[in-house]
Amino acid sequence: VQLQASGGGLVQAGDSLRLSCGASGSTFSSLTMAWFRQAPGKEREFVAGITNSGVGRYYADSMKGRFTISRDNAKNYLYLQMNSLTPEDTATYYCAASRAVTRDASYINHWGKGTQVTVSS
Repeated sequence: VQLQASGGGLVQAGDSLRLSCGASGSTFSSLTMAWFRQAPGKEREFVAGITNSGVGRYYADSMKGRFTISRDNAKNYLYLQMNSLTPEDTATYYCAASRAVTRDASYINHWGKGTQVTVSS
């Protein structure tokens, strides 16, 4: 499966942003999907994940209540709604696919190209 993230940009603190990730191929609905992010000089970190059906959703503690992950299997799209953004959310955001639920980047099977999110104070 090939993944392409979009929707990043430059926003101010407190603003919202919605990221999208389009997937090619017929296996999207069978895959667990996730968002990771990587800030300059830091390791790639887990943001949120969603099971193949969309029923199970899980988040990094710092994103709970602010970010919402969702998916549309009919359209082969993954989304990340980000609210109350802070400068600490500045990073390149990556969508990712795996065969099982994971928060560990080393278990990801497919990565998309990232989209840059910059939050100014």
